[in-house]
Amino acid sequence: MKSYNPEMHTAEHVLNQTMVQLFECNRSFSNHLERKKSKCDYHFNRALTSEEEQVIAGKVNEMLMRHLDVTEQIVGREEASAQFDLDKLPDTTGEEIRIVRVGDYDACPCIGEHVKNTKEVGEFVLGTTSYDNGVLRIRFKLKRPQ
Repeated sequence: MKSYNPEMHTAEHVLNQTMVQLFECNRSFSNHLERKKSKCDYHFNRALTSEEEQVIAGKVNEMLMRHLDVTEQIVGREEASAQFDLDKLPDTTGEEIRIVRVGDYDACPCIGEHVKNTKEVGEFVLGTTSYDNGVLRIRFKLKRPQ
C-alpha cells in the first residue's frame, strides 16, 4: 500500500515556497513524500542553523494556519514555461499544464493530489536537517489536526 497523501504534498509546496523566499534557492530537486514522514533535497551551499530551522518551521506553519485555498488552473505549455520551470514534469505531459496554487503564497506546475484548503494539513514539524556535498536535506512530518 502506497503511503502518499495529499496533506504531505501540500505541505511540501508550502515548504518549497518558504525556502525560495527565505534563501533565494530553487524548489527541491528531489523529494520523498509519505504519510508518516517526508524529505526534500535542495541544492544549497551550507548547513542550516537551528535558528533558521525554527524560522522555516514557523513560516510554513504560519502559511498553513492561514487556511489558504488550494486551487488548480490549466494553462498552455507556452504560457506555463514563461512563468515556471517545467523540467520536473513527466515527459508524457501534453500541451496543457496544471498549475497548483496555495492561496497567494505558492504556485507551480504539479500533477499530484492536494487538499482543498491548508487547514486540512495540520502542523508542520521539522525533524532534522543535514548538509552533504552541496545538498541540504530537510526531513519533516505532520501533526494532524484534531
